[in-house]
Amino acid sequence: MRVLIYGAGQLARMMALSAVPMGIEVQAVDVGSETVVDPISKLPAGMSLSQAIEEADVLSVEFEHVPEHLLEQAHVSGKLKPGIEAILTGADRVREKRLLERLGIANCAHRIVTDVEQLEEAVAALGERLILKASRDGYDGYGQWRLAQAADLAGLKTALAELDLNKVPLVVEQMADFSRELSLVGVRDAKGRCQFYPLAENLHYQGQLHVSLAPAPGITEALTTQAQQAFTALATELDYVGVLAVEFFQVDDRLLVNEIAPRVHNSGHWSMQGADTSQFENHIRAICGLPLGCTAALRPSAMINIIGCKEFSQQLLSIPECHLHWYGKSVRKKRKMGHINVSAESYAALGARLEKLSGYLPMEHFPKLVAEAQRLQSL
Repeated sequence: MRVLIYGAGQLARMMALSAVPMGIEVQAVDVGSETVVDPISKLPAGMSLSQAIEEADVLSVEFEHVPEHLLEQAHVSGKLKPGIEAILTGADRVREKRLLERLGIANCAHRIVTDVEQLEEAVAALGERLILKASRDGYDGYGQWRLAQAADLAGLKTALAELDLNKVPLVVEQMADFSRELSLVGVRDAKGRCQFYPLAENLHYQGQLHVSLAPAPGITEALTTQAQQAFTALATELDYVGVLAVEFFQVDDRLLVNEIAPRVHNSGHWSMQGADTSQFENHIRAICGLPLGCTAALRPSAMINIIGCKEFSQQLLSIPECHLHWYGKSVRKKRKMGHINVSAESYAALGARLEKLSGYLPMEHFPKLVAEAQRLQSL
Protein backbone atom coordinates (compact mmCIF):
# COMPACT_ATOMS: atom_id res chain seq x y z
CA MET A 1 0.00 0.00 0.00
CA ARG A 2 1.21 3.52 -0.82
CA VAL A 3 0.34 6.79 0.96
CA LEU A 4 1.01 10.27 -0.39
CA ILE A 5 1.28 13.04 2.25
CA TYR A 6 0.92 16.72 1.34
CA GLY A 7 3.70 18.49 3.22
CA ALA A 8 7.26 17.25 3.60
CA GLY A 9 8.16 18.29 7.14
CA GLN A 10 8.69 16.43 10.38
CA LEU A 11 5.10 15.21 10.68
CA ALA A 12 5.26 13.50 7.28
CA ARG A 13 8.61 12.04 8.30
CA MET A 14 7.24 10.60 11.53
CA MET A 15 4.21 9.18 9.73
CA ALA A 16 6.53 7.53 7.21
CA LEU A 17 8.69 6.01 9.95
CA SER A 18 5.59 4.61 11.66
CA ALA A 19 4.34 3.12 8.38
CA VAL A 20 7.49 1.17 7.50
CA PRO A 21 6.95 -1.69 10.00
CA MET A 22 3.44 -2.21 8.58
CA GLY A 23 4.81 -2.56 5.04
CA ILE A 24 3.29 0.75 3.91
CA GLU A 25 5.27 3.07 1.64
CA VAL A 26 4.92 6.82 2.21
CA GLN A 27 5.82 9.61 -0.18
CA ALA A 28 5.49 13.32 0.47
CA VAL A 29 4.73 16.45 -1.54
CA ASP A 30 6.76 19.60 -1.06
CA VAL A 31 3.75 21.88 -1.52
CA GLY A 32 5.91 24.91 -2.34
CA SER A 33 7.59 23.36 -5.36
CA GLU A 34 4.91 20.67 -5.95
CA THR A 35 7.72 18.10 -6.00
CA VAL A 36 7.22 14.52 -4.82
CA VAL A 37 9.97 13.60 -2.36
CA ASP A 38 11.04 10.90 0.06
CA PRO A 39 9.71 12.13 3.44
CA ILE A 40 12.85 11.03 5.28
CA SER A 41 15.73 11.92 2.93
CA LYS A 42 13.81 14.78 1.22
CA LEU A 43 15.30 13.61 -2.11
CA PRO A 44 13.08 13.86 -5.21
CA ALA A 45 11.13 10.69 -5.92
CA GLY A 46 11.54 11.06 -9.69
CA MET A 47 7.86 11.25 -10.58
CA SER A 48 5.29 13.92 -11.26
CA LEU A 49 2.62 14.84 -8.75
CA SER A 50 -0.08 13.52 -11.09
CA GLN A 51 1.71 10.18 -11.34
CA ALA A 52 2.14 10.00 -7.56
CA ILE A 53 -1.58 10.67 -7.03
CA GLU A 54 -2.50 7.98 -9.53
CA GLU A 55 -0.20 5.38 -7.95
CA ALA A 56 -1.15 6.16 -4.34
CA ASP A 57 -3.86 4.22 -2.55
CA VAL A 58 -4.65 7.12 -0.21
CA LEU A 59 -3.73 10.81 0.13
CA SER A 60 -3.43 12.76 3.38
CA VAL A 61 -1.88 15.93 4.82
CA GLU A 62 0.65 16.79 7.52
CA PHE A 63 -0.68 20.33 7.93
CA GLU A 64 -3.80 22.24 6.97
CA HIS A 65 -2.20 25.12 5.04
CA VAL A 66 -1.96 23.26 1.74
CA PRO A 67 -2.58 25.49 -1.31
CA GLU A 68 -6.21 25.10 -2.27
CA HIS A 69 -5.54 24.13 -5.90
CA LEU A 70 -3.53 21.17 -4.63
CA LEU A 71 -6.30 20.21 -2.22
CA GLU A 72 -8.84 20.37 -5.04
CA GLN A 73 -6.66 18.10 -7.17
CA ALA A 74 -6.38 15.65 -4.26
CA HIS A 75 -10.12 15.84 -3.58
CA VAL A 76 -11.02 15.05 -7.19
CA SER A 77 -8.99 11.83 -6.93
CA GLY A 78 -11.45 10.53 -4.33
CA LYS A 79 -8.52 9.36 -2.19
CA LEU A 80 -8.11 12.27 0.27
CA LYS A 81 -8.44 11.44 3.98
CA PRO A 82 -9.44 13.42 5.95
CA GLY A 83 -11.69 15.15 3.42
CA ILE A 84 -11.25 18.58 1.93
CA GLU A 85 -13.90 20.22 4.13
CA ALA A 86 -12.07 19.20 7.31
CA ILE A 87 -8.74 20.50 6.01
CA LEU A 88 -10.18 23.81 4.81
CA THR A 89 -11.95 24.25 8.15
CA GLY A 90 -8.72 23.72 10.08
CA ALA A 91 -7.01 26.32 7.89
CA ASP A 92 -9.63 29.04 8.36
CA ARG A 93 -10.73 30.31 11.79
CA VAL A 94 -13.94 31.76 10.37
CA ARG A 95 -14.98 28.37 8.97
CA GLU A 96 -13.93 26.80 12.27
CA LYS A 97 -16.01 29.20 14.39
CA ARG A 98 -19.04 28.72 12.17
CA LEU A 99 -18.72 24.95 12.51
CA LEU A 100 -18.46 25.16 16.30
CA GLU A 101 -21.49 27.44 16.48
CA ARG A 102 -23.52 25.21 14.17
CA LEU A 103 -22.81 22.19 16.35
CA GLY A 104 -23.40 24.05 19.62
CA ILE A 105 -19.87 23.35 20.87
CA ALA A 106 -18.70 25.77 23.58
CA ASN A 107 -15.95 28.17 22.50
CA CYS A 108 -14.83 31.71 23.34
CA ALA A 109 -17.28 34.53 22.69
CA HIS A 110 -16.17 36.22 19.49
CA ARG A 111 -16.87 38.51 16.55
CA ILE A 112 -15.76 38.28 12.92
CA VAL A 113 -14.17 41.58 11.86
CA THR A 114 -13.73 42.61 8.21
CA ASP A 115 -13.02 46.31 8.85
CA VAL A 116 -10.98 47.94 11.63
CA GLU A 117 -13.91 50.20 12.45
CA GLN A 118 -15.83 47.11 13.60
CA LEU A 119 -13.37 46.78 16.49
CA GLU A 120 -15.31 49.42 18.43
CA GLU A 121 -18.40 47.21 18.26
CA ALA A 122 -16.36 44.15 19.25
CA VAL A 123 -15.07 45.90 22.37
CA ALA A 124 -18.59 47.01 23.28
CA ALA A 125 -19.89 43.45 22.91
CA LEU A 126 -17.00 41.44 24.32
CA GLY A 127 -15.16 43.76 26.72
CA GLU A 128 -11.74 45.33 26.47
CA ARG A 129 -9.59 42.22 27.05
CA LEU A 130 -9.44 40.68 23.59
CA ILE A 131 -7.24 38.52 21.42
CA LEU A 132 -7.34 39.15 17.68
CA LYS A 133 -6.43 36.29 15.36
CA ALA A 134 -5.88 36.33 11.61
CA SER A 135 -8.38 33.86 10.19
CA ARG A 136 -5.76 32.27 7.92
CA ASP A 137 -2.04 31.42 8.01
CA GLY A 138 -1.51 32.16 11.70
CA TYR A 139 0.28 29.64 13.90
CA ASP A 140 2.72 29.46 16.84
CA GLY A 141 1.63 32.93 17.96
CA TYR A 142 2.03 34.58 14.56
CA GLY A 143 -0.89 36.59 13.17
CA GLN A 144 -2.19 37.46 16.64
CA TRP A 145 -2.66 40.72 18.50
CA ARG A 146 -3.85 41.46 22.03
CA LEU A 147 -5.91 44.28 23.48
CA ALA A 148 -5.51 44.69 27.23
CA GLN A 149 -7.52 47.89 27.69
CA ALA A 150 -9.83 50.06 25.61
CA ALA A 151 -7.36 52.95 25.76
CA ASP A 152 -5.03 50.98 23.45
CA LEU A 153 -7.67 50.50 20.75
CA ALA A 154 -6.65 53.49 18.63
CA GLY A 155 -3.07 52.27 18.38
CA LEU A 156 -4.21 48.76 17.52
CA LYS A 157 -6.48 50.06 14.76
CA THR A 158 -3.53 51.96 13.29
CA ALA A 159 -1.37 48.82 13.37
CA LEU A 160 -4.06 46.83 11.57
CA ALA A 161 -5.08 49.52 9.06
CA GLU A 162 -2.93 48.19 6.22
CA LEU A 163 -4.32 44.64 6.40
CA ASP A 164 -6.92 43.52 3.86
CA LEU A 165 -9.52 42.27 6.32
CA ASN A 166 -12.01 41.51 3.57
CA LYS A 167 -9.55 38.96 2.20
CA VAL A 168 -8.36 37.66 5.59
CA PRO A 169 -10.87 38.61 8.32
CA LEU A 170 -9.98 38.75 11.99
CA VAL A 171 -11.56 36.53 14.61
CA VAL A 172 -11.80 38.73 17.70
CA GLU A 173 -12.19 36.65 20.86
CA GLN A 174 -12.98 37.49 24.44
CA MET A 175 -9.88 36.56 26.43
CA ALA A 176 -10.82 33.54 28.53
CA ASP A 177 -9.81 33.38 32.20
CA PHE A 178 -8.66 29.78 31.90
CA SER A 179 -6.74 27.73 34.41
CA ARG A 180 -4.89 25.66 31.84
CA GLU A 181 -4.78 24.57 28.21
CA LEU A 182 -5.65 20.99 27.29
CA SER A 183 -5.86 19.04 24.07
CA LEU A 184 -7.55 15.85 23.00
CA VAL A 185 -5.97 13.82 20.22
CA GLY A 186 -8.25 11.17 18.83
CA VAL A 187 -8.59 8.97 15.78
CA ARG A 188 -11.64 7.99 13.73
CA ASP A 189 -11.85 5.30 11.08
CA ALA A 190 -13.97 5.18 7.94
CA LYS A 191 -16.73 3.30 9.77
CA GLY A 192 -17.07 6.07 12.34
CA ARG A 193 -15.34 4.30 15.21
CA CYS A 194 -13.38 6.68 17.48
CA GLN A 195 -10.57 6.10 19.94
CA PHE A 196 -9.09 8.75 22.21
CA TYR A 197 -5.73 9.43 23.77
CA PRO A 198 -5.93 10.88 27.29
CA LEU A 199 -6.20 14.63 27.59
CA ALA A 200 -2.80 16.34 27.52
CA GLU A 201 -1.90 19.51 29.41
CA ASN A 202 -0.04 22.04 27.27
CA LEU A 203 2.35 24.79 28.36
CA HIS A 204 2.89 27.63 25.91
CA TYR A 205 5.44 30.45 25.80
CA GLN A 206 4.97 33.43 23.47
CA GLY A 207 2.18 31.60 21.68
CA GLN A 208 4.21 28.45 20.99
CA LEU A 209 3.88 25.01 22.57
CA HIS A 210 6.88 24.18 24.75
CA VAL A 211 5.78 21.24 26.93
CA SER A 212 2.95 18.70 26.78
CA LEU A 213 2.13 16.39 29.68
CA ALA A 214 -0.03 13.30 29.31
CA PRO A 215 -2.18 12.13 30.89
CA ALA A 216 -2.92 15.61 32.23
CA PRO A 217 -3.13 15.55 36.05
CA GLY A 218 -6.42 16.14 37.82
CA ILE A 219 -8.70 15.25 34.93
CA THR A 220 -12.24 14.41 35.97
CA GLU A 221 -14.59 12.09 34.16
CA ALA A 222 -16.75 15.12 33.34
CA LEU A 223 -13.86 16.88 31.57
CA THR A 224 -13.01 13.76 29.59
CA THR A 225 -16.66 13.38 28.57
CA GLN A 226 -16.89 17.01 27.42
CA ALA A 227 -13.73 16.66 25.33
CA GLN A 228 -14.74 13.38 23.73
CA GLN A 229 -18.24 14.65 22.97
CA ALA A 230 -16.80 17.72 21.20
CA PHE A 231 -14.39 15.52 19.22
CA THR A 232 -17.12 13.09 18.22
CA ALA A 233 -19.50 15.84 17.10
CA LEU A 234 -16.80 17.49 14.97
CA ALA A 235 -15.50 14.23 13.49
CA THR A 236 -19.00 13.02 12.66
CA GLU A 237 -20.03 16.30 11.03
CA LEU A 238 -16.85 16.32 8.92
CA ASP A 239 -17.05 12.57 8.14
CA TYR A 240 -13.50 12.55 9.41
CA VAL A 241 -10.97 9.76 8.83
CA GLY A 242 -7.59 9.93 10.61
CA VAL A 243 -6.14 11.70 13.62
CA LEU A 244 -7.81 14.93 14.74
CA ALA A 245 -6.67 17.24 17.56
CA VAL A 246 -8.99 19.54 19.50
CA GLU A 247 -7.43 22.20 21.74
CA PHE A 248 -9.33 23.50 24.78
CA PHE A 249 -9.22 26.14 27.48
CA GLN A 250 -10.29 24.82 30.89
CA VAL A 251 -12.43 27.39 32.71
CA ASP A 252 -13.38 25.91 36.10
CA ASP A 253 -15.09 22.62 35.21
CA ARG A 254 -15.93 23.63 31.65
CA LEU A 255 -14.00 23.22 28.40
CA LEU A 256 -14.02 25.83 25.63
CA VAL A 257 -12.68 24.81 22.22
CA ASN A 258 -9.75 27.01 21.20
CA GLU A 259 -9.07 25.46 17.81
CA ILE A 260 -9.02 22.21 15.86
CA ALA A 261 -6.18 20.66 13.86
CA PRO A 262 -7.13 18.14 11.14
CA ARG A 263 -3.90 16.15 11.39
CA VAL A 264 -1.40 14.63 13.76
CA HIS A 265 -0.52 17.24 16.35
CA ASN A 266 2.46 18.50 18.34
CA SER A 267 0.65 17.83 21.63
CA GLY A 268 0.36 14.16 20.65
CA HIS A 269 4.09 13.55 20.12
CA TRP A 270 4.35 12.07 23.64
CA SER A 271 2.46 9.05 22.30
CA MET A 272 5.55 7.85 20.45
CA GLN A 273 6.89 6.39 23.70
CA GLY A 274 4.06 7.03 26.14
CA ALA A 275 1.18 5.18 24.49
CA ASP A 276 0.57 1.69 23.19
CA THR A 277 0.16 3.00 19.62
CA SER A 278 1.49 6.39 18.54
CA GLN A 279 -0.70 9.03 16.91
CA PHE A 280 1.39 8.64 13.73
CA GLU A 281 0.78 4.92 13.43
CA ASN A 282 -2.91 5.36 14.21
CA HIS A 283 -3.29 7.99 11.49
CA ILE A 284 -1.75 5.62 8.96
CA ARG A 285 -3.93 2.77 10.22
CA ALA A 286 -7.10 4.85 9.95
CA ILE A 287 -6.56 6.23 6.46
CA CYS A 288 -5.44 2.82 5.16
CA GLY A 289 -8.48 1.02 6.53
CA LEU A 290 -6.54 -0.99 9.11
CA PRO A 291 -7.79 -1.70 12.67
CA LEU A 292 -7.08 1.17 15.05
CA GLY A 293 -4.39 0.67 17.67
CA CYS A 294 -4.84 1.02 21.41
CA THR A 295 -4.57 4.64 22.57
CA ALA A 296 -4.02 3.92 26.27
CA ALA A 297 -1.18 5.75 28.00
CA LEU A 298 1.47 3.38 29.32
CA ARG A 299 2.82 5.82 31.93
CA PRO A 300 3.03 9.59 32.58
CA SER A 301 4.99 11.22 29.75
CA ALA A 302 6.19 14.67 28.76
CA MET A 303 7.07 16.06 25.36
CA ILE A 304 9.52 18.98 25.31
CA ASN A 305 9.92 20.94 22.09
CA ILE A 306 13.45 21.94 21.04
CA ILE A 307 12.92 25.41 19.62
CA GLY A 308 15.44 27.64 17.86
CA CYS A 309 18.59 25.86 19.05
CA LYS A 310 20.78 22.85 18.27
CA GLU A 311 23.45 23.10 20.96
CA PHE A 312 22.74 20.67 23.82
CA SER A 313 24.37 17.67 25.37
CA GLN A 314 23.35 14.36 23.87
CA GLN A 315 24.19 12.90 27.26
CA LEU A 316 20.54 13.61 27.99
CA LEU A 317 20.00 10.16 26.50
CA SER A 318 21.54 8.72 29.67
CA ILE A 319 18.26 9.56 31.47
CA PRO A 320 16.04 6.47 31.67
CA GLU A 321 13.04 6.53 29.32
CA CYS A 322 14.33 9.66 27.56
CA HIS A 323 14.13 9.75 23.76
CA LEU A 324 15.42 12.38 21.32
CA HIS A 325 13.60 13.05 18.04
CA TRP A 326 15.68 15.33 15.80
CA TYR A 327 14.19 16.80 12.62
CA GLY A 328 17.39 17.72 10.76
CA LYS A 329 16.48 21.35 10.03
CA SER A 330 18.63 24.46 9.82
CA VAL A 331 18.33 26.64 12.91
CA ARG A 332 15.95 29.58 12.88
CA LYS A 333 14.39 31.58 15.69
CA LYS A 334 11.16 29.94 16.96
CA ARG A 335 11.67 26.97 14.62
CA LYS A 336 10.86 23.55 16.01
CA MET A 337 14.12 21.64 15.63
CA GLY A 338 13.04 18.45 17.34
CA HIS A 339 11.49 17.19 20.53
CA ILE A 340 12.35 15.10 23.58
CA ASN A 341 10.00 12.53 25.09
CA VAL A 342 10.47 11.53 28.73
CA SER A 343 8.40 8.96 30.62
CA ALA A 344 8.30 7.63 34.19
CA GLU A 345 6.11 5.51 36.44
CA SER A 346 4.71 8.51 38.37
CA TYR A 347 4.39 12.27 38.00
CA ALA A 348 6.93 12.78 40.76
CA ALA A 349 9.46 10.52 39.07
CA LEU A 350 8.79 12.26 35.75
CA GLY A 351 9.41 15.63 37.39
CA ALA A 352 12.74 14.40 38.74
CA ARG A 353 13.76 13.26 35.27
CA LEU A 354 12.75 16.58 33.72
CA GLU A 355 14.83 18.40 36.33
CA LYS A 356 17.80 16.22 35.41
CA LEU A 357 17.12 16.88 31.73
CA SER A 358 17.37 20.63 32.34
CA GLY A 359 21.03 20.16 33.22
CA TYR A 360 21.80 19.08 29.64
CA LEU A 361 19.95 21.92 27.89
CA PRO A 362 20.51 25.67 27.28
CA MET A 363 17.71 26.85 29.55
CA GLU A 364 17.09 30.14 27.74
CA HIS A 365 15.42 28.01 25.06
CA PHE A 366 13.38 25.96 27.55
CA PRO A 367 11.66 28.56 29.76
CA LYS A 368 8.87 26.25 31.00
CA LEU A 369 10.88 23.18 31.86
CA VAL A 370 12.20 23.75 35.38
CA ALA A 371 8.94 25.07 36.83
CA GLU A 372 7.07 22.11 35.34
CA ALA A 373 9.63 19.67 36.75
CA GLN A 374 9.20 21.16 40.21
CA ARG A 375 5.40 21.15 39.94
CA LEU A 376 5.31 17.48 38.99
CA GLN A 377 7.53 16.53 41.91
CA SER A 378 5.03 18.15 44.26
CA LEU A 379 2.04 16.17 42.95
